[in-house]
Amino acid sequence: MGSAVSLRLPEDVKVRLERLAKRTGRSKTFYLIEAITEKIADLEDAYLADEIARRVRAGKEKTWSLDEVERVLGLDDSAD
Repeated sequence: MGSAVSLRLPEDVKVRLERLAKRTGRSKTFYLIEAITEKIADLEDAYLADEIARRVRAGKEKTWSLDEVERVLGLDDSAD
């Protein structure tokens, strides 16, 4: 499988995790992996968005106005 990691959880988090695992019949490890995976994905998205925003501000990233997007996609209502 994967590698082992050791961490100390605050007591309230430990109790909540144990309660959830017991209630659902899933392991504590299952929920720890789920939580870490979701949080990593969120952080990756946030850092990517920040990187793109920096490139936009520096003029290194192309942007389009709403009018341009609508025109390219054929959603321009002004032709009706």
